[in-house]
Amino acid sequence: MGVERFYGGKIKFIKTDNLRENSIGGEYSHYLSKEGNSTIKRTSLQKDDVLTTIIGATEKIIGRTSIIQEDILPANINQNIALIRINHDIISPSYVNIYLNTKYGRNLLYFHSRQTEQVNLNCREVERVLVPVFEGLEEHVKILVEKIEDLKKQSKTTYTAAENILLSEIGLTDFTPSNEPVNIKTFSTSFATSGRLDAEYYQRKYEQVIEKITAQPHDTLANVVTIQKSIEPGSAHYAEEGLPFYRVADYSKFGITTPQKYLSSDFVKENAAQLAKLQPKKGSILFAKDGSVGEAYHLTEDINGITSGAILHLRVKDERRVLPEYLTLALNSKLVQMQAERDAGGSIILHWRVSEIENVVVPIIPLPQQSEIAALITQSFALKKQSEHLLDVAKRAVEIAIEQDEAAAMAWIAAHALSA
Repeated sequence: MGVERFYGGKIKFIKTDNLRENSIGGEYSHYLSKEGNSTIKRTSLQKDDVLTTIIGATEKIIGRTSIIQEDILPANINQNIALIRINHDIISPSYVNIYLNTKYGRNLLYFHSRQTEQVNLNCREVERVLVPVFEGLEEHVKILVEKIEDLKKQSKTTYTAAENILLSEIGLTDFTPSNEPVNIKTFSTSFATSGRLDAEYYQRKYEQVIEKITAQPHDTLANVVTIQKSIEPGSAHYAEEGLPFYRVADYSKFGITTPQKYLSSDFVKENAAQLAKLQPKKGSILFAKDGSVGEAYHLTEDINGITSGAILHLRVKDERRVLPEYLTLALNSKLVQMQAERDAGGSIILHWRVSEIENVVVPIIPLPQQSEIAALITQSFALKKQSEHLLDVAKRAVEIAIEQDEAAAMAWIAAHALSA
């Protein structure tokens, strides 16, 4: 981290928060330069590499495993992740990935780990994990994985189509922000208005985005939604089990993952009335004000749990004017992300003040186009749900083969895969 020239390139630097069950994504806190990547070229990733987390605060973080697809590359990993490069002539990488995502593969990884200040594994310990070989099942799992990845690609393509409608409506389809390093401002049009003295805030590219949005129907976020703050109970109230506690790292614009933290039963009992009011409800939009600032996710069902103080709950005031699905897409688009970058920049830990979020400018496009976007978003998430169903089918098939036999596993696939 001390060598600046190793960073700032286009090579994704995958860390623990980016690696979840059969998934790699989220915000990458760092990108490597070519020189930085070459210094750790031994772990420069290739298609079909299998990654698993080997260092974490709890056992829930150990053994999160996924396989590398072409769209992730170029990429590399940090020291908290082990790279498993499979010999294709011996066994299928996609089968190994599915097995390590089962309860047996994950528990074996944890079995070989050591509990010090953190739970950790080394590469030699990962090598000791036994892998059951079912040649017939392996081929069926490989076919399932191909369908899983195809559904995930369709989901992303559909989501991109929705984004393109928004950008087309705003006239930003081919927008290229200005790289002009100089923007001359008077006192009255700078500090006297914004209270900001950092030069980065006044970059011309931010003004261009605002000009595009305000040239057509628009409004501030405060006029469009109600904003509810959550709480930050502190690490003293974390527990291994209890009420799920969702932090910024536990969701993205594509969905919510199992949280890493829970709140103790004692804390829940003592604050029952307040926590009941803070549980996120169907229709709310989760919106990050710290860390991955501006990350938004629209809830299609109630959540059992609460969110951290870094996540705001937004609720659309009038759905006859603005659809929640549309607004969520707009918040995740570069239209708002650049406003987040402008406002939250200039600090080591990104923090977006609520007063600034309230003044975010959002475009209000015609309802027919909003409805078209909402339909595409719904379709995108339906495809994602199908892929997740098939992942569960593949995992359970491997578990059944271990518990019973290969024939029972094949029967499970035949009975359940067609429902995707």
